[in-house]
Amino acid sequence: MRLEAAFYAQSADVAAPGLLGKLLCRRFGRKEVRLRITETEAYCGEADTACHARRGRTARTAVMYEAGGRTYVYLCYGMHEMLNIVTGPEGSPEAVLVRGVEGHAGPDRLTRALDITRALNRENLLESKRLWIEDDGSSPPFIASPRIGIAYASAEDRALLWRFTVCEGGGRDCVRAELLKKKRAEGVSYEVCVNIHESGERLTQPRTPDSELMR
Repeated sequence: MRLEAAFYAQSADVAAPGLLGKLLCRRFGRKEVRLRITETEAYCGEADTACHARRGRTARTAVMYEAGGRTYVYLCYGMHEMLNIVTGPEGSPEAVLVRGVEGHAGPDRLTRALDITRALNRENLLESKRLWIEDDGSSPPFIASPRIGIAYASAEDRALLWRFTVCEGGGRDCVRAELLKKKRAEGVSYEVCVNIHESGERLTQPRTPDSELMR
């Protein structure tokens, strides 16, 4: 079933883990390709110094200020097309970067594989016949970790656990999406498995307080 407006109305830090396991769908003529989303990152408004909207509304970021449910596709380093999903209410510039799908790890690889370019910027995911997202009930376990490639952001924002990756091996350190949403709503603390990419280690550490994660 295609994701509806209510899903995209959520804040990016809630929608990002919720997108894991969903099917990114692309139509080429009569052919349709569906690939599960395996990695996402949340970018949450002008106060988030890692977000493109940190300097306010511009011609490029204007789509982020629209109601959730559109795409934000931009060019990175002059060569890589990056797919983002706009979330939240109109006027709140938030988006989820889709960093990976099954078989294609990396935001540039997935856009090349699915021929997603800036020609699909501002695509309406609720109505598009070219690009949309479906939910078949899959809710995989995942790990939460700091976002990468944001050295320009503040130390506080660099530390936020807003990168979400499907946890292939499962296990007690992985958090299911529905549990994350429930615990946030309840304000209950729990632990997440943090993937330390620089060293290749994995360790469990206390999660950042809800007051920080919900910005």
